[in-house]
Amino acid sequence: MKNLILIFLLLSGLVSFSQKITRGPDIGEIYFLGPTHTGEGLYYSIDFGETAVCVDSIKNIITIAADKAQGGIFCFEMPHNLYYSTDYGNSGSWIFKNGALELSEDIESGINSGHIFSNFYMHSEDYGSNFTFHSCNGYFGNVKNFDIDNIDDNIGYVISVKLTNADTSYLFITFDKFENVDVKQKFYFPNGQNIYLSRGNETGELFLYFRNYGILNFSQDYAENIYIIDKFNFVNFYGFDIIGGKQPGEVYFLYNFINMMWQNAHTYIYHSTDYGVTFEVFHPFSKGIEPLLANFSTLTQEGTLPLTVEFCNFSIGDITKYEWDFNNDGTVDSYEESPAWIYADTGWYSVKLTIYDEYDTNSFVKENYIFVYDSVGTNISKQTKPEIVNCYPNPFKEITNIKFLIPHKVNVVIKVYNVLGKEITSKALGILDKGTHNTEFSGINLKTGIYYYSLLVNGETAGVRKMVKVE
Repeated sequence: MKNLILIFLLLSGLVSFSQKITRGPDIGEIYFLGPTHTGEGLYYSIDFGETAVCVDSIKNIITIAADKAQGGIFCFEMPHNLYYSTDYGNSGSWIFKNGALELSEDIESGINSGHIFSNFYMHSEDYGSNFTFHSCNGYFGNVKNFDIDNIDDNIGYVISVKLTNADTSYLFITFDKFENVDVKQKFYFPNGQNIYLSRGNETGELFLYFRNYGILNFSQDYAENIYIIDKFNFVNFYGFDIIGGKQPGEVYFLYNFINMMWQNAHTYIYHSTDYGVTFEVFHPFSKGIEPLLANFSTLTQEGTLPLTVEFCNFSIGDITKYEWDFNNDGTVDSYEESPAWIYADTGWYSVKLTIYDEYDTNSFVKENYIFVYDSVGTNISKQTKPEIVNCYPNPFKEITNIKFLIPHKVNVVIKVYNVLGKEITSKALGILDKGTHNTEFSGINLKTGIYYYSLLVNGETAGVRKMVKVE
């Protein structure tokens, strides 16, 4: 088994990557890796990243994982060593634990103090001094990322790719500490897609971030259903990572920006308590000229006419001007930092934000981000309104499944629209009984791109969701 694991490790290291932010045992307590004035270092914060102290500037630390005990933290240091500190990672406090060749740079702490996973194929319960190998029955491919559940570390997830299948990533789940794993989801992306994986606060919660597309996804039922939360604008970064927090709905983004041979170096912590819908941004380290990136979101993305939308602006940079175009028609509608806008007509609306500093400009467009429909014919009460649960996989290649819940017997039609809001296909399901339903949708004849689907219940629109078709 050891030889097989070693061969697997050598192959997997080509596509896996390391954890750069980790949460401590208390609310608001995080550790992260980021730039210093002379190189890189380990930072510690107790206020969600608003301020941080550089506790060690060892350049060879590439991965960190906070222990469950206060002040305890693991690190993996090149060339191939695992260390543990009981003093918040302060310089001089590191204790060597293991230097075995089988160790992975990808580490995650367990649910008890002293428990540490070295990738998904082995774990230790004595602070890394000794490791137990997992059987990993049912696993295949090269690992890209993994994580374990926040409540039960028998539950875990791992994402892999197969070199013989260049357009599919596989999400596995285990309920027995990676002794046995099963494919839970497939994502039809090129193998080069970077997928960040992090547990949430509650058991069964999982965040997935697809870097190449800037899409954050979330599941609350052990990856049974995966929802698209939103799309973000992160480019030209030196380092990026995500981690679920200690509070319900809490998630952090770490964004490290470095250019001009370290003349400009910045760390940003994006903090959300609503599952990544809106963010507050902290800037604990700054050196030189800031990057300029437009980012925004809103809690309201659809509703009846007239629809008031309040926008959350979490752009970064030394910004001198904001320009909002709420229907992307080329006309500036607002110069406010975080405006509200009333949509007075029905339809789909793309939203564009352009920001400026003294040197540059950056724009971000969210295509068909707001949907406004007429209240006439849509007066379905909250008590009786059918609910679209999800479509999965999403993005999908050929076939996806649309899952929805109806509270009583109704006639249901699924309609699919392109980004211009034009209906392109529909599927009549007939009269369905109360309960949860799942129907297969074929996108074989659709071109790649973004689409929207909705339920038509007794002739009334009952919700709109986004789906993405890939090649």
